[in-house]
Amino acid sequence: MKIQRGFYPIVLVILFLGAIPAYAVNKEMVQLQTQVQALQDQMARMQQSFDERMGVVQHLIEQSTDNMNKVALAVSNLQANLQKQQNDAGSHVEQLSGQIQALNDSLDELRARLAKVSKQLEDMQASQQNLAAQQAQQQAQAAVPPPDVLYNNALRDYNAGKNDLAIQEFSDYIKNYAGTDLAGNSYFYLAEIEFREGRFDEAVKNYDQVLQNFPTGNKAPSAQLKKGFALLELGQKDEGIAELRHVVQRYPRTNEASQARDRLRKLGVSATGASARRAPAQ
Repeated sequence: MKIQRGFYPIVLVILFLGAIPAYAVNKEMVQLQTQVQALQDQMARMQQSFDERMGVVQHLIEQSTDNMNKVALAVSNLQANLQKQQNDAGSHVEQLSGQIQALNDSLDELRARLAKVSKQLEDMQASQQNLAAQQAQQQAQAAVPPPDVLYNNALRDYNAGKNDLAIQEFSDYIKNYAGTDLAGNSYFYLAEIEFREGRFDEAVKNYDQVLQNFPTGNKAPSAQLKKGFALLELGQKDEGIAELRHVVQRYPRTNEASQARDRLRKLGVSATGASARRAPAQ
């Protein structure tokens, strides 16, 4: 439209020139016409260039619009896909949460069952152990001879000098028949074997078992006498003398009292605690 408006001045110029008499046409007219023609050609070229550029711009605008539409469609599709994925993810999360909760419930129930089964197994094991212990005790008791047989066997082996066998038999008697009077005798003979073998410390302990647990037993006087002798052998002279004096005081008319007096006399001490002549320890 701007180019069409530019033609009016040119037309006026031409009309003006046409109104000039023919005689006025000269070299300058020709030059003017030439310039006008050049202007027209230039305007035509400019119009053509403008049209070409406008076509290119329009094409670019159309391409840009098409691209923008494609981008908008892609963005819309992407948003739709994201929304769908979010919806699906939310559904999946809810589904997974439900499954996890169900698994937790199952695990709790399984733990409770395992605890119950473990308790039952522990009870069964305890029952089996108790039963096994009872059976072992019954078998041990069944294998032990009667008290009189066991004691007589031990005494026979003791008199025969079979010390190891006698120790085992007297120990079995004490273990299985500790509440009988012969248990005191068994302690005494164990102490006698230890005394013979020079194990005076152990002998004193077993003599004490007789004196403490069976003070009225028939082996009590002998146990106290031999305890005194064992203490003297250990170098505990005062303690040994005290035990021998107790024998004299408690059992004055017994053979053990006579042996105690004789040993005290050899030690150079009185049976009643009074001083007497000193003699080397025997």
